[in-house]
Amino acid sequence: MSSTKTNMAKSLRLISTDRQRTNILRAWEQKSIAYLVQKIPSWISSDGLTAIGSFGNLMVAASFVMGAYLGRNWLLLSLLGFFINWFGDSLDGRMAYYRSRPRKWYGFSLDVTVDWIGTILIGLGFTIYAPGAWKYVGFIFVVLYGWEMITAQLRYKIGGQYSIDSGIFGPTEVRLLLAAIITVEVFLPGTIQYLASVAALFLLISNFTETRKLLILADARDKEDRMAKEKEKEQQSHRKENA
Repeated sequence: MSSTKTNMAKSLRLISTDRQRTNILRAWEQKSIAYLVQKIPSWISSDGLTAIGSFGNLMVAASFVMGAYLGRNWLLLSLLGFFINWFGDSLDGRMAYYRSRPRKWYGFSLDVTVDWIGTILIGLGFTIYAPGAWKYVGFIFVVLYGWEMITAQLRYKIGGQYSIDSGIFGPTEVRLLLAAIITVEVFLPGTIQYLASVAALFLLISNFTETRKLLILADARDKEDRMAKEKEKEQQSHRKENA
């Protein structure tokens, strides 16, 4: 039992490297990831997990298409797709840190690119399923999620701490929210467009809030840079006077 707790503590420490989490489910999620990275076979690489996560997004997109042409029940395939995406997307980079083989900038670039492509695929799937003008809700959601991703990257650039969350909501919460909306649609047809609109509105409000925080952080960084430059000039002037 003591050995298990020690391994878990070590795993939690390693997977938390270079990442700050603020989402509601962070405690449960971090423990789950810390446990799972210990069980991943050695022949599965981080890139392999990224591919698995991408396949999950493809399943979600396909569920919308099949739901449109083969029947609503096919939408439930998205639930499995979201889980597979969470599994691959959450473990790829964390496993690299657990195995002490991180590729910080490669992994960062790959994750952002793959996540964006996955979001576009899901949005396209929704536009195929949704009727009439409701198709635009999918487009709006993709744009808003892209805004959230940009905010996360800028926060990393300005503040130096990478976080994939927007306040108390992160990718896991978004997956669960979308899965709930899709499940309701299966049993109550026609509700997805309204619930998706509410989700988009909520994401819009969250984006405005996080962008405001980002601008405050950026303004503080500018002030620090100006003070540093002024101090450097004073030091240079003082050295010249004493020369």
